[in-house]
Amino acid sequence: MSLLVLSTSLHPTSRSRILCRACLAALETRGAEVAFADLRDFPLPMCDGDSAYGDPNVRRIADLIRRASAILVGVPVYNYDVNAALKNALELTGSAWTGKIVGFLCAAGGGTSYMSVMSFANSLMLDFRCLIIPRFVYAEGDDFDGDTIRTADIQHRVDELAGTALGLAAALRDIVPRG
Repeated sequence: MSLLVLSTSLHPTSRSRILCRACLAALETRGAEVAFADLRDFPLPMCDGDSAYGDPNVRRIADLIRRASAILVGVPVYNYDVNAALKNALELTGSAWTGKIVGFLCAAGGGTSYMSVMSFANSLMLDFRCLIIPRFVYAEGDDFDGDTIRTADIQHRVDELAGTALGLAAALRDIVPRG
């Protein structure tokens, strides 16, 4: 059983990546087998419904997703939705997500976009039968101080999400069909 922390922001000083690093640390502290992938390290072509699927980076990221029991996705919120890089990655890797446990670590500019992951989560549930962890992390700009999490509540939520993902992956290991 392995978990994947997937950072989807392409911004060099991403706050969602800060959340991902904190989640990675929380999982490692618990002794979890965990991998970290940053979409900045996997330049993906735009999904064209044709030749893009054969891109080596698409194959590499799809393989990481396929092997994971649970995926914790760090995502920036842009225009009341998850970023285009995450949506593109899903379009390119589609079936690799089948049957996964998925949690979200969201970084947004303000508090009004807190339901922004719902359409993406619905797609994962309906199209790929993913189990979505209902309590996700939603952090705003004031929750960060440079490249660290400033507020104890957000750190607690990151720790709680890591523990929930690990617990669900262990509990469901033998009863939920995978990919």
